[in-house]
Amino acid sequence: MAVISLQDVRIAFGGPELIDGVTLQVERGERVCLIGRNGEGKSTLMKIISGEIAPDSGEVVRSQGVRVAALAQEVPQDLSGTVFEVVAAGLGGMVDLLSRYHTVSSRLAHGGDAGLIAELERIQHRIEGAGGWQMQQRVETVLSRLRLDPDAPASGLSGGYKRRVMLARALVSEPDLLLLDEPTNHLDIDSIAWIEEFLLEFRGSLLFITHDRRFLQALATRIIELDRGRVTDWPGDYKAYLARRQAELDAEAVHNALFDKKLAQEEAWIRKGIKARRTRNEGRVAALKEMRKERSERRERTGSAAMKLNEAERSGKLVLEAGGLGYSYEGSPLIRDFAAILMRGDKIGIIGPNGSGKTTLLKLLLGRIEPGCGSVRRGANLEVAYFDQHRSQLDDNRSVMDNVSDGNEYVTVNGKTRHVIGYLEDFLFPPERARSPVRVLSGGERNRALLAKLFTHPSNVLVMDEPTNDLDTDTLELLEELLLEYQGTVLLVSHDREFLNNIVTSTIVSEGSGKFVEYVGGYDDWLRQRSHAVAEPAGKPGKALKPAKPERPRLQRPRTLTFKENRELEALPAQIESLEAERDRLYETLAAPDFYKQEGNNVPAAKARIGEIEQSITAAYERWDLLESVRQGSG
Repeated sequence: MAVISLQDVRIAFGGPELIDGVTLQVERGERVCLIGRNGEGKSTLMKIISGEIAPDSGEVVRSQGVRVAALAQEVPQDLSGTVFEVVAAGLGGMVDLLSRYHTVSSRLAHGGDAGLIAELERIQHRIEGAGGWQMQQRVETVLSRLRLDPDAPASGLSGGYKRRVMLARALVSEPDLLLLDEPTNHLDIDSIAWIEEFLLEFRGSLLFITHDRRFLQALATRIIELDRGRVTDWPGDYKAYLARRQAELDAEAVHNALFDKKLAQEEAWIRKGIKARRTRNEGRVAALKEMRKERSERRERTGSAAMKLNEAERSGKLVLEAGGLGYSYEGSPLIRDFAAILMRGDKIGIIGPNGSGKTTLLKLLLGRIEPGCGSVRRGANLEVAYFDQHRSQLDDNRSVMDNVSDGNEYVTVNGKTRHVIGYLEDFLFPPERARSPVRVLSGGERNRALLAKLFTHPSNVLVMDEPTNDLDTDTLELLEELLLEYQGTVLLVSHDREFLNNIVTSTIVSEGSGKFVEYVGGYDDWLRQRSHAVAEPAGKPGKALKPAKPERPRLQRPRTLTFKENRELEALPAQIESLEAERDRLYETLAAPDFYKQEGNNVPAAKARIGEIEQSITAAYERWDLLESVRQGSG
């Protein structure tokens, strides 16, 4: 049974419809991930589902009595009261009683008078009458599991801890449908692992947005992709989605290419202008008009980012050498006896809980703060580019282009001068967005703006503090490729486990009390090394096997199409058109009510034939694509 259903929901904000006729439903117990590129409207769709905004048209139907709780992407900056009070607010009417009980209990724990004891008794009776003790226990359990201090002022917390508080507030109500918009942003790896475990045991329905691929793979039982205003449903996990989605995109590209080719042929025919005006060709003219309309209404996929790193001359072989490094804050050691050697080309990940000193360690290594003890020796010819997690290098009141180019009209990247507008288009900023002030940007856009600014400066040491927050999957994968190809040295703080696994050669891990220890490999390698001691084999080592010498590949002349294949290629468009016409006729037949009054075996036979036609169409598209690529390769 569906807990919530959307029927033909549409919404626009002055341009093309951001949500264009979306129909979907979430069943009880499902864990559904909503994915899509930045700016596609995922957060807007979540707000429609939560009831925060109303669609322009369409219907949102909730099952009777369904409780919906949501965690928004942006954490409120004006949180007031204690952590306990903010979290208990998720329980609705009980919040005042429970908050007062917690406050009075805390005061009595530090000493109090008879008046406080009497007040506590009155509050206890009221809570008992309302059945509130279970709710009190629920708040305390969630606070404990998320490692939150109930008495801490919420306003003074970091962004990561504020997100934890808002997540706790969403969880305590035990909703039937939990909506999470980027729940892992600004959380450390331990917290993300706990949330995964918690949500796997969550009995309600879950609809969440995330770009954390490991988190997505662990949780999702179904994936819904929002692309160009419409949703596509992909049952199964993330790995299955990737394979099926790529096949779908390839088929779409082939279909569009075939359509455009046929349209170009018809446009060439109509321009001849002689036979087209005859009565027997009026149908062809009308078909051409329909094709023009269909082509004009086609919404192309948003282009991929085309970011490029601006590399400086090579640094010296030694990049950094730290010995006995220590740093304390308010009497507590953040960094204790840290030692490491970084060589040119190393790609080092740094992981640990929020507040464990990861950013402080970066600043010590870069010389931005002085150590309490120990020393850092830096190599020659270092050109450092630093991506800070707070995006403080961006001026909120200046436009994106002014931030990136420092007010200049042109930027120079890898020796090539480009206009800043064209450069920003590589980072998916259209001209009007490039001229917007930074303060109006989304989290993902702010990240891309900072990357654009960072990559204008030549570097051979790249330091990145939480660069993955709010980036969509496509941009994440491109950033991975850039960092893998980067010839310089990388220091990377990240909570994205997949990102770390794909990039780093070693990992520096906070192990508490200011101690940081280096392990070979990425996140999964650290987990294995932490849990299993690697024993050295006894006895003499065996003789190493000499690898076989690889065969030199033989040079081959590019293949050309045979006469028969050329004829086949020319006939494929008409063949596909004929198959699609037969399929459409069968669909029309199946839609007619009278058809079901005929012989019983007609319906399954028609459906079976549609299946055969679909397979034939797919095979024809693939064959057309193959022959076309051979012809282009030999040209």
